[in-house]
Amino acid sequence: MLHVLLPMLRWSLLLLALALLPLALLTVVKSPDWSEWKLALLAGEYGHWLALVPVLLGTLAWWTRGASASVAVATALLCALAVGLFLRPCLEAWKLGGALPGQLARQFGPVALARPPFSFSALFGAAPAPVPAETAVFSGDLSLDFYRAVGQTRAPCVLLIHGGGWDGGSRTEIVHFTHWLAHQGYAVAALDYRLAPHAVWPAQRDDTVAALAYLKTHSARLGLDPTRFVLLGRSAGGNIAEAVAYTAGDPAIRGVIALYAPADLHFAWQYSREDDVLKSPQLLRQFLGGPPADARAAYDSSSGYLHVAPSTPPTLLVHGQLDTLVWHRQSERLAARLGEHRVPHAFVSLPWATHAFEFNLAGPGGQLATFSIAWFLAAVTK
Repeated sequence: MLHVLLPMLRWSLLLLALALLPLALLTVVKSPDWSEWKLALLAGEYGHWLALVPVLLGTLAWWTRGASASVAVATALLCALAVGLFLRPCLEAWKLGGALPGQLARQFGPVALARPPFSFSALFGAAPAPVPAETAVFSGDLSLDFYRAVGQTRAPCVLLIHGGGWDGGSRTEIVHFTHWLAHQGYAVAALDYRLAPHAVWPAQRDDTVAALAYLKTHSARLGLDPTRFVLLGRSAGGNIAEAVAYTAGDPAIRGVIALYAPADLHFAWQYSREDDVLKSPQLLRQFLGGPPADARAAYDSSSGYLHVAPSTPPTLLVHGQLDTLVWHRQSERLAARLGEHRVPHAFVSLPWATHAFEFNLAGPGGQLATFSIAWFLAAVTK
């Protein structure tokens, strides 16, 4: 019986190794439109855990190789390739981390942080302890969750604007990231805003400005400094954060952080396709009230890229090069425009990363993003 089962096991291990390879390849190629993009997030930010699977398969294949080792050798080679691909993000993050402090210091000035940009030991770190939220209605039926800065009074405040394609999402997304911010000594206000298609731009801008006004009015009770705000947005929320920060003319907005955000919606429309993973033309039409030919003013006012000036607040951009939802070129172009106007800015470009890379704070993308954000916040709110 054993002489029948062992060959079956060897071929099964080879097939499993082949099945792992497409997942591992998502650390070097973009996820196709027809696939689930979150698999790329899994491969890129949890690859150091996933690498254990091909190690186990390869070891088992070699242990059961028998007299003819050809199948075992093929399995071992495939497993070695998968291990290398799964560990690539960590090696890239280690390399990028060496240059990151210098990049940030040149733009925002020196900051003393107690942690390195990337650490292999931190890959296995625990999530931050939860911080209780205080929920308040700030405009109409819109609410925000407020998290007090841990160990701080009169703290700077991060206004957190969620993603979701302008027609979805909520203020509770990636809440462990919010807890991390509070533990860094910043008050955090995560807000909801009116969603498309029921509300078109500039409703989302007005909601963000209303949230800022509410926080300023209640600053003493909330223990925050009404003169020190940073707007932080993800994806669609990053678009809103840029547009508000660049047009509000509010000196209390000390900076803006945009994670994988579309900065220029004319550019987004130009390269959108009805069959892309997001059906982007429909998202833009329902958010802005139509195509650019019918809603040019909305496209103009919602595109932070068009409003960059020497007075624009300092900006931190973080974007993955393998993002299939928001083209990496969006942040690339905005960084170039900020440079033309000599606005203090940094663009942290992650070669392996896709959308939502900071979901795993301990992962390679999470570590570089949180290091950059901690540096930026300390520099612009001091």
